[in-house]
Amino acid sequence: MSRLNKEEQDILDAFGVGELRRATDIEDRNARHQQYADAMFKKDARINIRLSSKDLRGLQKKALAEGIPYQTLVASILHKYVEGRLHEDR
Repeated sequence: MSRLNKEEQDILDAFGVGELRRATDIEDRNARHQQYADAMFKKDARINIRLSSKDLRGLQKKALAEGIPYQTLVASILHKYVEGRLHEDR
């Protein structure tokens, strides 16, 4: 069983005493956010690249440690880089 941090417990307590209420349009919000996620992660293009076998093995090992296919790891790395969330240390 996981323990809640203080902020999570405060939110749960506030909800329990009626200080917070569930959004009335939750189904619409969920559908809208699902559409955003589908659009963001739609894989509609294919690329072929050449890597050194050492780099490929390294990617495969890291993906295995994360429990995901290595192609998914590569796509995630590229996505983060394009979005500006992955930077090279210099």
